[in-house]
Amino acid sequence: MHHFHYRAGELHAEDVPVRILAERYGTPLYVYSYQTLRRHFQAYETAFDGYPHVTCFAVKANSNSAILRLFAKMGGGADIVSGGELFVALKAGIPSQKIVYAGVGKTDDEIAFALRSKILMFNVESENELREIDKVARRMQTKAPIALRINPDIDPGTHPYITTGMKKHKFGIPIEMALEYYRLAAKLGNVFVVGVHTHIGSQITTVSPFVDALERVLRLIDDLAARGVSLRYLDVGGGLGITYQNEVPPDPQDLAKGLMPLLKGRNLTLITEPGRSIVGNAGILVTRSLYIKKGVDKKFLIVDAGMNDLIRPSLYDAYHNIFPVVKRKRKKAVYDVVGPICESGDFLARGREMPIVRQGEYLAVMSAGAYGFSMSSNYNSRPRAAEVLVKGEKHFLIRERETYDDLVRYDRIPPFLR
Repeated sequence: MHHFHYRAGELHAEDVPVRILAERYGTPLYVYSYQTLRRHFQAYETAFDGYPHVTCFAVKANSNSAILRLFAKMGGGADIVSGGELFVALKAGIPSQKIVYAGVGKTDDEIAFALRSKILMFNVESENELREIDKVARRMQTKAPIALRINPDIDPGTHPYITTGMKKHKFGIPIEMALEYYRLAAKLGNVFVVGVHTHIGSQITTVSPFVDALERVLRLIDDLAARGVSLRYLDVGGGLGITYQNEVPPDPQDLAKGLMPLLKGRNLTLITEPGRSIVGNAGILVTRSLYIKKGVDKKFLIVDAGMNDLIRPSLYDAYHNIFPVVKRKRKKAVYDVVGPICESGDFLARGREMPIVRQGEYLAVMSAGAYGFSMSSNYNSRPRAAEVLVKGEKHFLIRERETYDDLVRYDRIPPFLR
């Protein structure tokens, strides 16, 4: 459910015509709906109401400070994977005791930053990382709260690039080795075990992989309890999918119905790490058509948003609906919707049937709120897009468009070239 709808033939973001936003702020432009963000975040809070839990938003999905501040004000935490994400989460007002830190490549500086910040826990991905966290904590004369990220070898049935819970992937500790790693953690002097973590992938469209993973992790928890190791936190990760084309993914209530019977009677605090399912359909990318180019056997619709603005189609062959911002009665045509980047892989859609597009009109690329701006770049020396948040009839610039000066702001010319 989202708040982008047509009224009198014009696409609106809540109560604001998207055309007005494009004219005011320029394109490419990311537009987010405040009401959709609130609704989707609250869906998790409601689904797990009555059971101790923390909803830790996956910052990787969208790291804009205004959006993070909104979740902070709603009582949310953060799932982070870098020191930079820790920094922006703290700056946005997310309490450090609601921050969990995953990722396979934590550096000493990042570990120290997290220890100084007193985060809830590190989700540890390897033996060497466990030892490194212990070493850094010893140097700082403190103890690090840790969970082990367990790889349950579950196939979530999603794109291979965003599948993370199988043996062949770099993430987590194989579940059959988990007891050995927990024994090691118990011997180290500057870490203390507080939980267990699993995350099996992204854009998952059924509940059953989550249930299968949880059943395996709960057997591990029981084995640990039998050996005198009691855990406080169970982090089940995120990964719930959204509708991009014709998917019918479960909602947080469906997820809770699948997981909660397994947790009955257990003295654990549940941590979830939703990202895409909160912000994905809460944002769109607005672009302007530049040219219509006729090829030998196809038409190219060239727009001003490229793979540097939204890389998902190029990277994952992902589908995003693309609609004219202003509806008119018109015939349809089949286009490759492409950007201005000098790569054949620069496209937003290929072979897409859609209403005939006029040069200069605005288009909305839907479901772009997750892994849109956060994965954008300056490739081809293109300034990154602006971001706008709409609340009812009001709209707010939450990230300024970069300028050409920004492209060289951190360049330095050595003396011999001056």
